[in-house]
Amino acid sequence: MEQACPQFLPNASRAVQRMTTKEILAALIKESEGCKLKAYRCPSGVLTIGWGQTGKGIVEGLKWTQQQADSALDATIDKVLADMFKASKSLLNESPEKQAAIADFVYNLGITNYKKSTLKLFVDSRQWEQARTEILKWNRGGGKVLPGLVKRRAKEAELLAK
Repeated sequence: MEQACPQFLPNASRAVQRMTTKEILAALIKESEGCKLKAYRCPSGVLTIGWGQTGKGIVEGLKWTQQQADSALDATIDKVLADMFKASKSLLNESPEKQAAIADFVYNLGITNYKKSTLKLFVDSRQWEQARTEILKWNRGGGKVLPGLVKRRAKEAELLAK
């Protein structure tokens, strides 16, 4: 017998809870990045492993377990959120969806690119329509428009409307 989702059970004792910023962000990253347990070069040519992890220590031939990939993602999400809130304190008062959209951008492109961007200016001044337009422009890797980045930026733009 199939089990029903708790939120659809009659007389369920607890209401459906809203997802946290971290939960939304993890879902965005997992959907956009996928998980590969052996190092590979992403479309931009950067060595990558796990859920899109890059940087020092990621070398050709490196292999991870699923637990290593999940742990690295969790730690990186915590750092990305801390960096983002430090860079744009105004986001502390925004919806989890807006926070996750900007954090996904930071996860993908780095805090330095975010800090230097016109996107940050729009976020800090709460000009969300302009931020939605601006985030869509960040769709290139290795000088080429990448379909995966077009899709990712569209999801982020959608979340900025919430």
